[in-house]
Amino acid sequence: MDPDLICCVEQGRTLGRGDIETLTVSGTIRHLIDCDLEEADLSELDLSNWIFERCNLRRTKLSGAKLVATKWLSCRGPFCNFAGANLSEAALRSSDFNNAVFRRAAISSAIFESCKLTGADLSDVSAFDANFKETLLVGAKMPDLSFRKQLLIKLDLSQADLRRCDFREVVFENCSLREANLIGSRFGGADLRMADLSGFKLTDASLFRGARISQEQAGNLLSELGLIVR
Repeated sequence: MDPDLICCVEQGRTLGRGDIETLTVSGTIRHLIDCDLEEADLSELDLSNWIFERCNLRRTKLSGAKLVATKWLSCRGPFCNFAGANLSEAALRSSDFNNAVFRRAAISSAIFESCKLTGADLSDVSAFDANFKETLLVGAKMPDLSFRKQLLIKLDLSQADLRRCDFREVVFENCSLREANLIGSRFGGADLRMADLSGFKLTDASLFRGARISQEQAGNLLSELGLIVR
């Protein structure tokens, strides 16, 4: 946020589209704290640089909204709709956006940290330099994303749709890929030694071609043949 921009606080209010439109008229940046925006239709609005803190965004519609450099802190937004929104340079921290829709959204240079994105739909997003850290992405839809050369820390990607993702030269630190759909993904040069690969069988080993795995992981893949790796 530009330090010269004035930021006004709105706290403890229930806000609908009309209220938000009124707050945008002056062009002043708003910091919403403990506000209830449940099921509000805020689609196509320009809320760039706004701060949402401990807000209720359950089923809020933000499709097509301009949300550049917004901050979302400890918010609750299950089933929130960000389809086609511009979240470039946004920061989402310690927030629950389970089953939220980010389809076709721009999340370039956005940060997702300590969030719950279980079941979220991130299909067809524009995600250059997006960063995910210590986040639950169980069952999330994330096909075709590039994580190349990133350090991924404490990501739970169990059962996620990761088809055709680029994981080349990625270091996985305390991450889970358990039963994820990895068809067509690339792992050349990746370090998977600290990743949970449970649920995969020897017949799936080709998915990890070119990656580094531990002896224990290799042993687990070979165990179905009754072989023991020492």
